[in-house]
Amino acid sequence: MPKPLSSLTLAQVKKIKWLLTDVDDTLTWQGKLPAETLVALTQLQAAGVNIVPVTGACAGWCDQMARLWPVHGVIGENGAFWMQKNAQGFTSREMIPIEKMKQQQSELLRQLNLLLQDYPDVTYAYDQRFRFCDVAINLSQDREPLAEHICEQLLTKARQLVVDGQQVNAALSSIHLNVWVGNHSKRLTAEKYLLENGAIASILENEVAYIGDSLNDESMFAWLPLTFGVKNILPVLPKLAAKPAYLTTQKGGYGFVELAEFILQAKQSNEVNDCLLSS
Repeated sequence: MPKPLSSLTLAQVKKIKWLLTDVDDTLTWQGKLPAETLVALTQLQAAGVNIVPVTGACAGWCDQMARLWPVHGVIGENGAFWMQKNAQGFTSREMIPIEKMKQQQSELLRQLNLLLQDYPDVTYAYDQRFRFCDVAINLSQDREPLAEHICEQLLTKARQLVVDGQQVNAALSSIHLNVWVGNHSKRLTAEKYLLENGAIASILENEVAYIGDSLNDESMFAWLPLTFGVKNILPVLPKLAAKPAYLTTQKGGYGFVELAEFILQAKQSNEVNDCLLSS
């Protein structure tokens, strides 16, 4: 089981240079981005921590996050692409050429339309038209949550689909069932992002951390040694073979703020010590 966040020492968190984070129900809570979360993101950036949302969110949302939020970049649609805005401008890097993504997504939609004929109460996510690659089936976003056994049925059936000779990928988040074609994932694209942004030393020195809340965060929990779950992950912990190392006492974005305050405290204590040593 994860340890309480309180069991961490400042020495453990002051090394963090990169904080990768899920978005829905990790930065947000109950469909909103708390003001405290945005403040925490801004403060972390100012303290030299590179924030990278790693999310199942659509390209439309990721474009907005990358342009307007205080983040280093955004990895979207479970690793299909990343987006960055910096002094050189705005860039987007796709794991599969856009035209190929669109072709595969179209065929995936055709097959899922047939599958969903047996589930008349199930619809796609409201932001489906803003997606480049995946198809998101709405489980609980702005609707009555689907029964757990229905979610599991849909997950199993989606993983049985084949597009372009490839077995389809599917993962459950706190609000959607994300379905996509391709070898990318949160974990694989996050590693590429870090390597292409000069963070190989940070990976080797365990200066990269991750925080999440759901089943589709498992590959990240398995990859990095310093991982965190916000409190609302508790119901799905028994289903995770790889669990977060630490757990916040607050849910969603408020749990993220709790972690951010711990990191900021560690960074500030480090600055004080440096000042004392130089005086």
